[in-house]
Amino acid sequence: RGCARYQGDPPESSVQPGSPRHGQSQQRNVASSGAIKKHQKSLSAWFSNQPNEERQFGPSFSLDAVHVDPVIRESSLEEILKPSPDLTIQNQLQQPHRKVISLHNLFDVDACGRQVKNVVLYGTVGTGKSTLIKKMVVDWCHGRLPHFELVIPFSCEDLSHSHAHVSLRRLITKKYQHLRDVVPVLEASNLRVLFILNGLERLNLDFRLAGTELCCDPNEPVPPSAIVVNLLRKYLLPEASIIVTTRPSAARRIPGKYVGRYAEICGFSDTNLQKLYFQMRLSQPGCSGEETQDRSSAEQENLVEMLSRNLERHNQITAACFLPSYCWLVCTTLDFLYFTRMVPPSQTLTGIYTSFLRLNFSGEVLDSSDPTHISMMKYVAKTVGKLAYEGVMSRKTCFSEEDLRQCFEIEMKTESELNLLEVFRSDVFRFFLSPCVQPGKEHTFVFTIPAMQEYLAALYVVLGEKKTLAQRVGKELSEVIGKVSEDVAVVLNIISKVLPLRFLPVLFNLLKIFPRYFSRVSGKDRDAIAHTMAEELFKEEDYYNDDVLDQINSSILGVEGPMRHPDEAPDDEVFELFPIFMGGILSRRNRAILEQLGCSIKNLAAFEIAKAMKKTVIRKGRKGLPPSELMDYLFFLHEFQNERFTAEAIRSLRAVNLSSVKMTPLKCSVLASVMSTTCHEVEELNLTSCNLDSSSLRTLFPVLLRCKALHLQLNSLGSDACKEIRDLLLHDKCVVSSLRLANNPVGERGAGYLAEALAGNRSLRQLSLLHTALGDAGAAAIAQHLAQNQHLQELNLGYNSLTDTAALRVVEVAKRHETLDKVHLYFNDISEDGKRALDSLRMDRDGVRALVFLTAGTDVSDYWSHILNVVQRNLPFWDRERVRQHLALLLQDLESSRSQTANPWRKAKFLRVESEVKKMLGKLQDGSL
Repeated sequence: RGCARYQGDPPESSVQPGSPRHGQSQQRNVASSGAIKKHQKSLSAWFSNQPNEERQFGPSFSLDAVHVDPVIRESSLEEILKPSPDLTIQNQLQQPHRKVISLHNLFDVDACGRQVKNVVLYGTVGTGKSTLIKKMVVDWCHGRLPHFELVIPFSCEDLSHSHAHVSLRRLITKKYQHLRDVVPVLEASNLRVLFILNGLERLNLDFRLAGTELCCDPNEPVPPSAIVVNLLRKYLLPEASIIVTTRPSAARRIPGKYVGRYAEICGFSDTNLQKLYFQMRLSQPGCSGEETQDRSSAEQENLVEMLSRNLERHNQITAACFLPSYCWLVCTTLDFLYFTRMVPPSQTLTGIYTSFLRLNFSGEVLDSSDPTHISMMKYVAKTVGKLAYEGVMSRKTCFSEEDLRQCFEIEMKTESELNLLEVFRSDVFRFFLSPCVQPGKEHTFVFTIPAMQEYLAALYVVLGEKKTLAQRVGKELSEVIGKVSEDVAVVLNIISKVLPLRFLPVLFNLLKIFPRYFSRVSGKDRDAIAHTMAEELFKEEDYYNDDVLDQINSSILGVEGPMRHPDEAPDDEVFELFPIFMGGILSRRNRAILEQLGCSIKNLAAFEIAKAMKKTVIRKGRKGLPPSELMDYLFFLHEFQNERFTAEAIRSLRAVNLSSVKMTPLKCSVLASVMSTTCHEVEELNLTSCNLDSSSLRTLFPVLLRCKALHLQLNSLGSDACKEIRDLLLHDKCVVSSLRLANNPVGERGAGYLAEALAGNRSLRQLSLLHTALGDAGAAAIAQHLAQNQHLQELNLGYNSLTDTAALRVVEVAKRHETLDKVHLYFNDISEDGKRALDSLRMDRDGVRALVFLTAGTDVSDYWSHILNVVQRNLPFWDRERVRQHLALLLQDLESSRSQTANPWRKAKFLRVESEVKKMLGKLQDGSL
């Protein structure tokens, strides 16, 4: 009688403290505790493991260190079932009556005081459900979730692929071997257990008794879906807590009586959460590249500051970053734009967007209950891709409800297709389209990230979805005929033996004609894709826009300056990423990822498109392109990731003009990578005013070696950069014959490095150091090493504050030089005596000509127009007052020389040059020059 107990009491209550069973119970508890600790260690290692897309942020990045919890609001089944009249993200933000609840309080008692056991946590694609669950598991492993003693996570995707019957006990030990000593006492012990079922939309659950039988025995083998149903029914392990994550469309599959609390993940509905995420993510030490820590941290802080200001303006990016997934995409794109320094770059922009879609869709089907099992990404490519493509073709980014209705073809849908569309609107629509925030366009939709429109349009075209009705019918008919042709052949052979009818072989051959004919027609489709790519890549109306990388940077960080007035006409929409994404999608790596998402692009199709592109893209690329358009072309070749195609395209480029393109580390890496596919010599590389520095020159070093004419003017290249140039010129494979370094702060120290280069270089023929702050000391260093050079023909030292001593010393060395015949010394501090000494030089006698003034004795210098052209080209970068003084001196010298000659022809020449100088002085004073 002393052993009698109630059925609800725990079994251990009957065990006496001194009995052997009590000792066995204590040993079991110790063993369970050790097993759970091993389980925690194993889970922590597994859930802390980051995918490849995250490893670019460096070893310091981890989920435990960088995480911002999204807003979670308490919801109800009525909220889920209620139709939404306006499919906008902002509607979710304007719900103050809904209670905000934290992740750790999901199992608190409800409004009626009842303990919550089952929680359904739902959210649309991209709101961060899986990441939140990962963080929850990691928190439990590190002791930050003390409410539960044991956490057992299951992936519903994994369970959906298992069709064999299995018991709950076997299922747990199969996934988590460390729990084999815990599972036998799971039901009998008082362990506070939490089951996590992630991605319930992957399972087809049937809560009817006729569909899923009751099961309360953890040792009884049943289908995995039956285990899930009975856990939620509380028929199996009734004391266990369960949290389910799912998309909104699947949340209604669980009857409301089995759910204690509904909670919706609402993303980063507060811009402060967005700022915190960006600050934590972009401030990680691992994403700084190879630069020094000081410069990297300053650049990171600047990025965060610019991004914060753009968020405060409530631009479209604020609506996009409501979804944590897009915050990830923004950070990854900025990391790619600012911290890529490898050659070749470790990734492509197309690869970032493709990986982004894999992280969010990972091969999911749109609706697991639909018999077609169409992948979510395939459905998006067919529908949203069509909308994106039509927008690109009509240069439109805002879409009305009517545009959406026509695109999704609601009137033409069957019941099954309409169900798919309803699931798409509920779960995926907000991921790609959001309400426009521009005044006057509140009732239209735009793509959440502008570049996503161009990516989906490119995917729509490359997948071959852009077909007419006749083409689609022809393809289906061709496939049907192709499949049955073998069976028909067998039947016809049998009949022909029994009934020797002559028309049977003819009929068989006719059946074969159609698939062959259609294959030729489909080949024309590949030509059309290549033609579309070339037409969009080389549109003349886009020739003078910023390059695409600068456009992406502006779309994320905004454009500094006054905001546009609402009544001001907007700029034309630009879609220059569209053809670049088309090329990027055809790369082998991106095709492999898209294959996982259910979007198959065959190797043969990619090969035929690349073959057709040689006739169109390479031919058009040979034409002279503006600098920004040429940068886009080089970036296209990088994204295409086809080395043979790139090599053929680059061989046709003998001159590369990228002047005024801001050459970021990424662009330098792209240029170096693309040019490295060949080893041909480049006639000219123009990098004038490209924001280069010493690290840029190091990246471009292999390219610079092969350039005959190298333009590096206006780049703020100091002594460190000159050290790189010295190494370049002293390299045994250097072919640089013309080097222009005008308007760079070379200085005395930099002149020393260049002088060393002159002494050992054999290829250089022309060197321009115009306006490089050499001074007398720098000129002296040049003169000291100039005698050891045997190939230089022209040296420009103009506008360097040289005095008579330095100028004459350079000229004296030049007189003894074998090949140097021209020295530019204009706009220096040379006196009248120095001028007379330099004027006395004669080419036939001294072997060198010094260009100092516009006169040569009593005649006009043959180089007067050249000197004035140099002044006019460089005036925006020179001190205007000093230029005005020099021009006044030149005018006095012209007037003095004109008065000394009696030759009327010479006087006329003097008057002509004087008029040009006076005209320049007048414009300089008016500010019109």
